[in-house]
Amino acid sequence: MKRLLLIGAGKGGTALLEVLKETEQFHIVGVVDKNKNSLGIKKAEEFSIPTFHEWSTAYKKTNPIDIILEVTGNAGLLKKIRETIKNDTITLIPSSVASIMFYLIEEKELLIDEVIQHNMKLDRILNSTHDGMIAIDREHKITLINKRAEEMSGLLEAKALGRKIEEVLPTSKLPRVLKTGVTEKNRRQIIGEERSIITTRVPMYMGNRIFGALAVFRDITDILNMAEEVTNLKSIQQMLEAIIQSSEDAISVVDENGKGILINPAYTRLTGLSQEEVIGKPASIDISEGESMHMQVLETGESVRGVKMKVGIGKKDVIVNVAPVIVDGKLKGSVAVIHDMSEIEALNHELERAKQIIRTLEAKYSFNDIIGESEEMKIAIQQAKMAALTPATILLQGESGTGKELFAHAIHNASKRKYNKFIRVNCAAISETLLESELFGYEEGAFSGAKRGGKKGLFEEANKGSIFLDEIGEISLHTQAKLLRVLQEKEIVRVGGTNAISIDVRVIAATNVDMEEKLEKKEFRNDLFYRLNRMPIFIPPLRQRKSDISPLCNHLLNKLNQDYGRNVGGVSGEALERLKNYHWPGNVRELENVLGRAMIHMHYLENKISIHNLPSLDNKNNDKIQGYQEEGFVKKNYNNQTLQEVLDKEERDMIYGVLKENNGNKTKTAKELGLSIRNLYYKLDKHNLHL
Repeated sequence: MKRLLLIGAGKGGTALLEVLKETEQFHIVGVVDKNKNSLGIKKAEEFSIPTFHEWSTAYKKTNPIDIILEVTGNAGLLKKIRETIKNDTITLIPSSVASIMFYLIEEKELLIDEVIQHNMKLDRILNSTHDGMIAIDREHKITLINKRAEEMSGLLEAKALGRKIEEVLPTSKLPRVLKTGVTEKNRRQIIGEERSIITTRVPMYMGNRIFGALAVFRDITDILNMAEEVTNLKSIQQMLEAIIQSSEDAISVVDENGKGILINPAYTRLTGLSQEEVIGKPASIDISEGESMHMQVLETGESVRGVKMKVGIGKKDVIVNVAPVIVDGKLKGSVAVIHDMSEIEALNHELERAKQIIRTLEAKYSFNDIIGESEEMKIAIQQAKMAALTPATILLQGESGTGKELFAHAIHNASKRKYNKFIRVNCAAISETLLESELFGYEEGAFSGAKRGGKKGLFEEANKGSIFLDEIGEISLHTQAKLLRVLQEKEIVRVGGTNAISIDVRVIAATNVDMEEKLEKKEFRNDLFYRLNRMPIFIPPLRQRKSDISPLCNHLLNKLNQDYGRNVGGVSGEALERLKNYHWPGNVRELENVLGRAMIHMHYLENKISIHNLPSLDNKNNDKIQGYQEEGFVKKNYNNQTLQEVLDKEERDMIYGVLKENNGNKTKTAKELGLSIRNLYYKLDKHNLHL
């Protein structure tokens, strides 16, 4: 037995140590490694082999030595060892040779592992397959039987392996295949407990020599079940094809390569393309304008919806929805449903017409659309919001252009009636002869030209909702009497009729005339006025709330930008001051007109209204101010009072003087001062004036 010293206890040295320890040809006298904690040192200690950290020490203590195996790969160390043992009869095996030994050992272990793994995989495959398998050798002994074969034959692998097949399965024909060497396909056979199978038997060759035979078989019940499933699938396919063919929506189907495989008659009607022109052709064959959504879906695997394009010979506008067809996790194609846009456009046209009709029956604005931060406007809005929550009749008073109709819309939308009709009537725009029949309706034959069956009036149309009577001060006394009946009795009588019709309508009236003057001249009924004036709301003119001009300009410019296709961002400071110095007899309506005219005459590169863009504003008050400036200014002694304090004092004194002259008559006082009644009451409270 050769005495061997191992120098180097790394990975390679440890592998060699384990192999050399098992052989009887070598006696390992020592293991050397500088690393005290190396794997080889620990292994040597387990095997009770002496360990050293210096090779020279090991050389001295382990002599005599027959072989030194150096596996460190250190050329300097190898040279020292050669010089030390040059006079000894010791065989030195360098690391280059040792590494070859290590690699051969490692490859052998890997090959053994691969064979084991291969056999394990083969066993798993054979035992997981749905087919039964039995193999025999030349002596008719069973060499293979898998799990499925055990189940179908009733045999057990442990008892069947090594036994002749005639003993355990007499009905088997495998010995015949060994004798003839001929493959037998799809033969029926009875095995086990009268189980009917379909089997294929094949001879197994090694070169030109038969060394065994293999039978692969399947339960015929499974085949019958599969045949039944195929029949069911064919029925489902026929049913789906019938649905697709009868669908009014155009449908096209392509395979995974984007080739057409199915279209329906609706598709042909829409595109004008026949089956011969589509089947087997690229998915883009039907596209006139746009990209193929079939190809996009096949590339991404994701559905697309609502894509507009033109298809077919007539370049019809369509909307396409496309979805992938996925079978067992694999993309097999895509299906597209194509909608004709002409029908959708017709429906949209009908919808727009319906919306136009509805707009005449609904309120378009809310309190959010009313622009105003001045105290007077805040009071009017607060009153309107409170009034909206009650069923009371409302009278909106204010000059033309102040926004009375806007308030009427907002009141309706803030009330409990907002989901019912909102009817608007301009009493001044309808002739006196027609107004009565329009408001209250008429019976058949009520007058010449009356419609057969009569006609509903606007009050009946507005039932459960609101009716806005603009310019209420312009209606005749006769119509006023009928309107009073509506407010008192909650019923109307059609023109030419005798039967009273109950209604539930909230009346919102508006006027820009002086109603007190109308009452004095007997042009408006007192009793009707008191009914209408149950919740009066005074909307201040623009000249009394000039602080609102800036936000109003911003609001109106947004609207005008949409109307004129411009992008004007605002009004310059100089232009805004000029607007604030104007008297605004036409109120907000006139302001919109001025801004619109300025915008029309602006250069398209300008984005802000400057003073040179504004039209000339004729204002007598401005002339008075200019004359005042020319006369010069004499400073008075105001005892260090602020401008607001001086203005408040002058305003209080003036109101007090006019009110005293009129013996406390607030209506006359408001008229002389050019104020609304509501505004006068506000200022009386502000200055604590009570006569």
